[in-house]
Amino acid sequence: MRLGINLGYWGAGMDADNLAVAREADRLGYAVCWAAEAYGSDAATVLAWVAAQTERIDVGSAIFQIPARTPAMTAMTAATLDSLSGGRFRLGLGVSGPQVSEGWYGVKFDKPLARTREYVEIVRKAMSRERLTHEGEHWTLPLPGGPGKPIKLTVHPVRPHIPLYIAAIGPKNLEQTGEIADGALVIFFAPEHAEATTLAPLRAGRAKAGKELEGFDLVPTVPMAVGDDVKALADNFRPYTALYVGGMGSAKQNFYNKLAQRMGYEQAAAEIQEKYLAGDKQGAAAAVPHELIDSTTLLGPVERIADRMQAYAEAGVTTLSLSPAGLTLDERIASLRAGVEALERAGLA
Repeated sequence: MRLGINLGYWGAGMDADNLAVAREADRLGYAVCWAAEAYGSDAATVLAWVAAQTERIDVGSAIFQIPARTPAMTAMTAATLDSLSGGRFRLGLGVSGPQVSEGWYGVKFDKPLARTREYVEIVRKAMSRERLTHEGEHWTLPLPGGPGKPIKLTVHPVRPHIPLYIAAIGPKNLEQTGEIADGALVIFFAPEHAEATTLAPLRAGRAKAGKELEGFDLVPTVPMAVGDDVKALADNFRPYTALYVGGMGSAKQNFYNKLAQRMGYEQAAAEIQEKYLAGDKQGAAAAVPHELIDSTTLLGPVERIADRMQAYAEAGVTTLSLSPAGLTLDERIASLRAGVEALERAGLA
C-alpha cells in the first residue's frame, strides 16, 4: 500500500504551507499529491504549480469537475499536465453535486452515470490522439451541419495511458467506476464495511469489463490526527463529518448521508441531516457517533495508526491518501512523517 497526500482546496490563506507539505511529501516518498476544486481555486493551476516545485511525486486531480469543462478540454489539460510534469499526472473526475453543477456552472445535474460514461469515452479517445468523433446523448463531435471536422490532440502526453480515476460513493457509480476507470477516489471509507459499501460493486464493474480488482487503484482520502487522546482527536472531525453527512446536497439527495446509512448509522444520519439543514451545525456535529469518525479516520498514537493502516490494506486499499489535521505547518509536517513511520511499523512500506 502506498501513501498519498490530499491538499484539499487551495486559496484559503495556507497556500505557502500547502506547497511546503507537498514538497515534504515528495521528499518522504509519498506516491501522489491530490488537489481539489469546488467553486474557488481550480485544481489544474494548483497541480501545475506543485508539479513545477517537486521532483518525484505524482500530482492528481481529486477532482476535476465534469460540468466545469468539456471532455476535450479535460483531455487537453491532462495531456499538458502530464507533459509538464514529466509523466506524473493522474486524472481524477467527478460529477460534483447538483448545487454546484447547476448553481455555479449552469449545467443540469441529470443522468450523472450516463454523462460520466460518455465523458470518459471522449476523454480517452482524445488523449489517445485519435481524430475526435462522438455521437451520444450529451455530446456530438463534430457538431452536425457546420464547419467542424474531426481533429486530434496535438500535444503528446509523456505516457500512452494517463491513469483515470472517478470519485464514487453510491453502488451504481462504484460499479461503473470499476468498469471504465483505472481507480476509484472514495471518502468516508471504513475497512469494517468495505466489502458491502465499496468492494462488491467495484468487483462487479471490473467483471463487466472482463477484469479483476488486481491492478485497480482504490484510493480513500482519510483524515489523520496523531496524539494520545483518541476521543478528543475524533471530536476535531465532528464538524467535517456533519458537513458531509448533513449538509452536502439536499434532504433528498445527499450521497454521503446514504453512505452513512449503508454503514449502519440510519438513525444518526437522519438526525445529523435534520439538525444541519435546520441551521443547528453544533447539534449536528454533536450527533455524529464517535464510532463513525473513528472508523473513517486515522487517530491516536503512531502504533494505533499503524494497526488501522494494516486494516485498510487488508480491506483492499492500494493508495491511502492522508489528510493531516493541524493548523500549523509544523503540525502537518509532523503528521506526514508519522504517516511514513506508521506505514513502516505496519510492514507495508
